[in-house]
Amino acid sequence: MNEVEEVKARLDIVDVIGQYVALQKSGRSFKAPCPFHNERTPSFIVTPERQSWHCFGACGTGGDLITFVMKKEAIEFSEALRMLAERAGIKLHGRRESSQEQRRRERLFTANEAAADWYGKLLVDDKAAAPAREYLKQRGIDTATAREFDLGFSPGAWDALRNHLRRIGFEDQELLRAGLAVQSDSGFHDRFRGRLMFPIRDVKGRTAGFGARTLDERDAGGAKYINTAQSPVFDKSGLLYALHRAAGGIRREGRAVVVEGYMDVIAAHQHAFDNVVASMGTALTERQVRLLRRIASEIVLALDADAAGRDAAIRGHDVVRGALIDSRLTAPVVTWRGLAGYQQTVDVELKVAVLPDGRDPDDVIRAAPEDWRSLIDGAVPVLDFRLDALAAAHDLSTPAGRSRLAHEFLPILAVVTDPVVRAQYLQRLGRLTATGERELSAMLSTATARPGASKLTAPQPEPAAAKGDNREEFLLALLLQYPALREDALGTPEELLWNSENRALLGAWKGIGAEADGEWQIEGVKNAVPVELWPHLERLTLRKMPDFDIKQARQAFADCVQRLVRRGLEAEKEATGALLAEREAEVGASVLAEAASGEEIEGDKELLEVLSLQAQDMRTGLKLHRREVHDGSEAVQTGNHG
Repeated sequence: MNEVEEVKARLDIVDVIGQYVALQKSGRSFKAPCPFHNERTPSFIVTPERQSWHCFGACGTGGDLITFVMKKEAIEFSEALRMLAERAGIKLHGRRESSQEQRRRERLFTANEAAADWYGKLLVDDKAAAPAREYLKQRGIDTATAREFDLGFSPGAWDALRNHLRRIGFEDQELLRAGLAVQSDSGFHDRFRGRLMFPIRDVKGRTAGFGARTLDERDAGGAKYINTAQSPVFDKSGLLYALHRAAGGIRREGRAVVVEGYMDVIAAHQHAFDNVVASMGTALTERQVRLLRRIASEIVLALDADAAGRDAAIRGHDVVRGALIDSRLTAPVVTWRGLAGYQQTVDVELKVAVLPDGRDPDDVIRAAPEDWRSLIDGAVPVLDFRLDALAAAHDLSTPAGRSRLAHEFLPILAVVTDPVVRAQYLQRLGRLTATGERELSAMLSTATARPGASKLTAPQPEPAAAKGDNREEFLLALLLQYPALREDALGTPEELLWNSENRALLGAWKGIGAEADGEWQIEGVKNAVPVELWPHLERLTLRKMPDFDIKQARQAFADCVQRLVRRGLEAEKEATGALLAEREAEVGASVLAEAASGEEIEGDKELLEVLSLQAQDMRTGLKLHRREVHDGSEAVQTGNHG
């Protein structure tokens, strides 16, 4: 997944456009009056399934979330991408940050650091922080440890932090971007109030955000822990609590221990187990594993004994869509299958240590530190743990139980490429299921993990964000690989393409002049687009295409354009049909019947809107019918290519 695709995968188009337009649910889509022209009847449709928007009114255009921001903010592709990447908390590594962007990011770190300093002083001196100090005392956290981890206290007032930071030169917008403040109908106010504060630092030790624990156990309606909202410097899926502090211990031990909670980490470090970090209660992500494998040859996951605790750390889905505070993001999560794959493909050993029933790391460490060390030293490889856990979950005295064990473990084993390791686990599985190794080996490639699941073949990569329409990419690949099509394609409207990357490439392609010899060089397009689009451009230039002569290439191009035009008409027909059905139901069949019989309708605004939609729906249907008739002529059969 390249950076552009990652930005689009991390953000939801309904959330982004909803910041500019008041969207209303309409079936599986959302509708609104178009923000780009005046209209009475909503013709602006946002479709979450396709992550696209379209205006079926005067604009007659659409696209994805990047094209919307470009059009609404009147900015170029690179600036829109930068804005959205900042919202998603993604650093665009493909280009150098401008000095202005660097200053803005540093201001956020500085604001967080100033907040951490202030919270820390309040924890020590403020009378209102007495409950926080008492809580730490009950948990066995001494003053030195609290100071070492920069623990703090946020007062209960709505704007205490805001007023403090404004006095030392920070603006409200900076506090919003840093995730320290929120904005509601009543104005700006502090995000954290009346809580014990845990500064969260990145690998460089910079304060990226905060975790915050409530001190009022009676507050059943509030979350016990909350975190900083997603920001340009805080991405929960790419941070590990106390990693900057634990890095030395991890290198010394050659082992990183991952727990879930802040207090677990603090207790471990207070008892000299300084190689412990926390995933902060979220599922372990690939990015976090990558951070650890740079400094550790072994990673141990300390999991609760109960199934709920295990599922909190390892999710059984390839991708988890979760609400990370304020943003709806997609974060790749390390599955059991993924852990097994890492164990075989990278120079790190992944193990699991199961805690005693009903106890968390904090409990074990405080009661008997030597038990904690024995627990971690006795951690088992992830494949062993998973096989044992699945075996314990099924009744192996029955054929059905043995069958379920095989079908649940084999997809995990499928990622293992080492034949010796694979054979070892097939032997173990064979003994548990009373099944021959040959039969189990055959099941790796032919059996299904569960009814309706895909076959167990070689390991599959994590699913990436949905690619754009294949017809768009086929059209661009034609233009890039058949320079003689230039005259045919110069009049192609960029709005025909809905994918922002494709639209930007087409615009750049049209803007580059042809060479004297008639051959057009791809290097010209590369120089005209942001570096974030270079991987997409390279993929299109290397795409395998049919061996067309120039006549066939021209026909294939014309056919592809027709298909894209028809795509727009089909989408328009679908959207206007859904809107029409809604409005007809609101107006009522009797009123429509009166209108059809010639009754006076002047001044009936709702009825006029319905009739307008009916006319638009009919016009679109006629266009689509003519297009389908036209398309049935001499189109080149491009199959999967277009």
